[in-house]
This record gives sequence, C-alpha cells and structure tokens, in this order.
Amino acid sequence: MTRPRTTVLTALLFALLAALTAGPSAAARAAEPPAVVLSQKEGGKGGTLTISGSGWQPGALLMLLICGQGEPGKGVIGGTNSCANTDGRAATVDARGAFSSRLPVAEPPKPCPCVVHVAVVTSPQGAAAGTDTVDVAFTVAGHPTAPLPAATGDGRLAVLTSARLEGSSGVLVWFGAPARREVVVTVGNLGQNAVKDPVFEVGSRHGVLSPQYEEQQWRGTIQPGRKALVKLPVELTAGAHGDYRVSVRYGGKVLVEQPWAVGRPWGVTLFWLLLALVVPAALFRIGMAVVDRVRPPDARAPARRRHPRRGGTPAPAPDPGPRPASADAPTAVLPWFTPDSAPSDNSPTTKGRS
Repeated sequence: MTRPRTTVLTALLFALLAALTAGPSAAARAAEPPAVVLSQKEGGKGGTLTISGSGWQPGALLMLLICGQGEPGKGVIGGTNSCANTDGRAATVDARGAFSSRLPVAEPPKPCPCVVHVAVVTSPQGAAAGTDTVDVAFTVAGHPTAPLPAATGDGRLAVLTSARLEGSSGVLVWFGAPARREVVVTVGNLGQNAVKDPVFEVGSRHGVLSPQYEEQQWRGTIQPGRKALVKLPVELTAGAHGDYRVSVRYGGKVLVEQPWAVGRPWGVTLFWLLLALVVPAALFRIGMAVVDRVRPPDARAPARRRHPRRGGTPAPAPDPGPRPASADAPTAVLPWFTPDSAPSDNSPTTKGRS
C-alpha cells in the first residue's frame, strides 16, 4: 500500500515544481499590453534592424514599417503614405504572444521624426485590423527632419483584404448596354483620427491606356483602429468588351486593382446580321410591287381562276364566248317566221324573171 502512495506524492511534487517554474499563464499574457523592443535606436539606409515583441495576440499577422512624420503614442501623420511600404516586412505571433523579425532600414517618403510602426493586419481571434498598434521612436541617419504638421483625418486608410467585383450583367448588356459592377474592399483606419465620408477615385483601363478616374464618395465614418466594408460602383462605356482593370485610388495612391473580363455584345452582331438579310428582301418586294403597278395592263399576266374553298361559294366561270353551231343542235325559230312560211331553196323567185 505504500508504493501507490509514494507514486502519487511523486506526481504531485513534479506538478508543483512545473507550476513554479512555468512562465505566466495565457490569461496573464492576454492582459499584458503589446510591447516592441528594437535592437538599436538609430540606423542608416541599407542597414538591418531587429524587432522583437511580446504581449501580442497569438497567431496574429503583424505589419512592420519605418514611417516618417510619426511620434510614439500619437501615431503616424498621413498613415501608411508616410511609410516605406516597399521595404516593409510581415511577422507572425507565436503561441506565447511573442515575435522577432529583421527589418531593413529604409528612408520613408516623409521627413523624420521617424518611428517603427507595428500593427495587426489579421487576427484569428477576430480583432479588427489596427486595433493593436505600437510606434517606437527610431532615427534614420542622414534623413531630413521637419516639424510635425497638423494632424488631419485624410490619407489614413489601408486595404485589409483583396478586392472583388460583385454584380452581374443583364440582358441589355448583351445588346451593347454599359456593363456595371461594384468594387468591394475592406479598409481599415490605421491613424489616430476618424475618417468621415472619404472620397475614393474609381477608374478603369483597357490595355495600355491610363485609367479615367471618377470620384465616388462613401458615406460613413471609420474610427481609428476600425475597419469598414466599402462598395463603390463602376461602369464602362456602351459596347465595351475585352480585358479591363478596375483601380481604386485614395489620397493619390492606388489601393487596389482588380481585373474584369467583359464579354462581347453578340446581340449587336446578331442584330446587324438580321438587318443585312431583312433590308434587301424588303427592298426587293417593294421594287416588284412598283414594277407591277407601272407596267401596261395588256402586259400583265392573266388572272388565275380561283378554286372554290371548301364549304364556300364557287367562283363564277368565265364567259367562253360564242360556240360553233352543231348539226345535231336544234335550230332556233325566228319570231317572224313559221315553219310553213319559211322560204325554200326550190321555190321560184321573182328575181331573174324576164
């Protein structure tokens, strides 16, 4: 009986030691605010910077950027338009809520003060993109420096998901009517100020031609750290067909570009084909009717005898004209002659008597 008790006590002892040596629990890590640590505070263009973080949502995808016109705790003025987007990197948070990634040092399009901008792009817990954002001061050696401009609510939207085209073509499009669609895209506000009723520019291009943009205002307010589903209408010219590309621009920067294959309006081709067959036939019928009216009556073909319809009145037979007399036919008696008084061939006549 002592052996099972010893085994149980040993298991409890090992469990207690594991609890004492283990790190903070998942609940404690969730309550810990996100933090970012840089391997250096200053670097020149072409160098490399190591970024480490803790307290982030496990499994979240992060965006790492070097941005100008930024200040820790106040965000980046101009949003991602002030960042070196082409040299940005992505990092995935592990199960402990930590990450580590190397970021090349690049000069942002805006002057310093500069920051390293770390923000959530997607999260398996369903948190909105940009909800967790940390900016750490960083100096880009040799980059210009200027005072921070006044913060505005423009230029802080970023695309979070790939765009898509919704809608279908009606029957009239098959006959050359303008094709219409809706560009659907999810955008997030990565800035510190709300964006109200943003104005997007939607354009389409065919081949190598540059797109023709039209302003489309989206009604609504996107709060900082929030996202919204934006739907913008787009319409092509009448009879347009082929491969097109639809672009959405905001703040002078193209956010998304979506291909659009438009079918040929075969109804127009069918219409012209039928027109090419019907018009010559109609002109031929009209010409024959005119010729029949202007030619002389003697040259007209004799009218055909119409056969009586079943159950109808028979048509009158045409007059055959005078018929030749027959020997067997009875001779009609004139009213002023009688058979006895009719002259005979053998009777003498007064003519020729001497």
